[in-house]
Amino acid sequence: MPSVTIRKISEETHRAIKLRAAQHGRSTEAEIRSILDTAIRQKLGLGTALAAIGSSLGGVELEWTRDATPVAAAEFE
Repeated sequence: MPSVTIRKISEETHRAIKLRAAQHGRSTEAEIRSILDTAIRQKLGLGTALAAIGSSLGGVELEWTRDATPVAAAEFE
C-alpha cells in the first residue's frame, strides 16, 4: 500500500487534526486517511442521489407530456 509523508504543516493544523481524531475515536493517521478519502470521493448531485433512492425502492414511471406552447416574451415598458 502506498504511503505519503507530509512535511511542514502548521502546528495549528496538526493540533486540529489530533483533536478531530480524538473526537472520532481514532488515531491521527486514521483521521488523515479519512479526511483524504472524503476529499477525493466523488460527490453526487441532488438529482443523482434522488434517482438512486427511487431506483432502490423499485422506481416509478410517470406519464407526462411536455407543454409545447411557446412562452410569451417579457414586456418591459
